[in-house]
Amino acid sequence: MQQFETQQQPQQEFSQQSSKSPVQSQSQQQLQQTTNNINRKLNGFLNLKTPLIGNFLEHIVMYFRSSSQTKSPVGSSSGDRNGDGGRQNSGGPNKDNQTNRSASMIDMYIDNSEPSENVGQIHFCVEYDFQNNTLILKILQGKDLPAKDLSGTSDPYVRVTLLPDKKHRLETKIKRRTLNPRWNETFYFEGFPIQKLNTRVLHLHVFDYDRFSRDDSIGEVFLPLCQVDLTGKQSYWKALKPPAKDKCGELLTTLCYHPSNSVLTLSLIKARNLKAKDINGKSDPYVKVWLQFGDKRIEKRKTPIFKCTLNPVFNESFSFNVPWEKIRECSLDVMVMDFDNIGRNELIGRILLAGKNGSGANETKHWQDMISKPRQTIIQWHRLKPE
Repeated sequence: MQQFETQQQPQQEFSQQSSKSPVQSQSQQQLQQTTNNINRKLNGFLNLKTPLIGNFLEHIVMYFRSSSQTKSPVGSSSGDRNGDGGRQNSGGPNKDNQTNRSASMIDMYIDNSEPSENVGQIHFCVEYDFQNNTLILKILQGKDLPAKDLSGTSDPYVRVTLLPDKKHRLETKIKRRTLNPRWNETFYFEGFPIQKLNTRVLHLHVFDYDRFSRDDSIGEVFLPLCQVDLTGKQSYWKALKPPAKDKCGELLTTLCYHPSNSVLTLSLIKARNLKAKDINGKSDPYVKVWLQFGDKRIEKRKTPIFKCTLNPVFNESFSFNVPWEKIRECSLDVMVMDFDNIGRNELIGRILLAGKNGSGANETKHWQDMISKPRQTIIQWHRLKPE
């Protein structure tokens, strides 16, 4: 009798489960079988960690779940259609796939950290000609660009690229001696179906033209086109960011000059976001400072070495004897170095603080503020230059 009851128990459990709804049980079996088949096939040759594939699989599973839950007991297909229609009207998988593509492109091309300095803004418009498969880009104007020339202005132009294709570049005309240029130029990218554009990133890179040397980078903007509603004309004001390849970090310094005793004092407070030079993703930074008159180096000072950090706090001050009549002729070459036990120490970045021919407009202004305000300590962040 006990043996009979033991054998009978699974049968009773099965009958209880099947008595809920034959259609529901069948739908659950179909769902499980379909999910297993998809998993088995995809695992053979695709990496399911990829956001797009994972999202795609998730929506297939959710679709079958919603279908099984909305079907009537008699197996009517009206619930299936309504579930599918509601999903499409809400923009379900298409919208989510678009979001995932946007996220992957942002991770690849965009630095989401706060900008270390203001390098201006750019105004542009994007629209799409569906009939001719043409993307239309209008570069309108720039605003509050930094001065790259000794005249206190720049000669800006914009280079346009549709990433990841870097071979075909278009450029605006150069606007002379202005920090608020108006380009008002239109570019046409022909032969780009909407599906192809969704895999492209619009890259606008603003440069300062230099006749005798390499053009200076001012800032850039990345816009994944899968984020853009191309059914209408879209207008953007975007803040420019310094290019990542030029980011060596920043250095906080103070300058002070006492005309009475002819003492020039440079204080190195701290650095932040230094470029990693070691295999562990860190650096061993120290700062080397040269007092110069013209191209002639006069006196050198160095800070201690700070191990395994990209944000050292130096708190070091160096004083130099510089007569008042020569204060406008001298300069301070400030180099942030990475110490290496085995090889040669590497340059992380540098600035040249000078009244004329400094390494940038900020460095020149810092020196001029020091001269115009004697005996006062003038503090300022400087972005390090790679060379």
